[in-house]
Amino acid sequence: MSIAEFLLAIAGLTVVTVVTRSFFFLSKREPVLPEWVKRGLRYAPLAALAAVVTPEIVMSQGRLVTEPWFDARFYAAAAASVYFFWRRGILGTIVTGMAVLLPLRLGLGW
Repeated sequence: MSIAEFLLAIAGLTVVTVVTRSFFFLSKREPVLPEWVKRGLRYAPLAALAAVVTPEIVMSQGRLVTEPWFDARFYAAAAASVYFFWRRGILGTIVTGMAVLLPLRLGLGW
């Protein structure tokens, strides 16, 4: 890719980003979202988190984990899930997962 193509790509991406992000600010009135969209947007953070975390748990170096019984991430995710369904707290879920993951990684070298 030449410098001109690189700069053109950066400029194009900048224009697209500015236009799409300022679309709602340029409007004279606040857009009204249907109730079904508002309900669906409540699940967006959870869906994004699952999309980031799930591949990290079930894949290793671009391949599916074939023996999850010897992978610390499997046990950490299981412990964190149990904690979440028990207490429904996000911070405790993270702490529980890390409390299981770190000893297995550092102690057993998984």
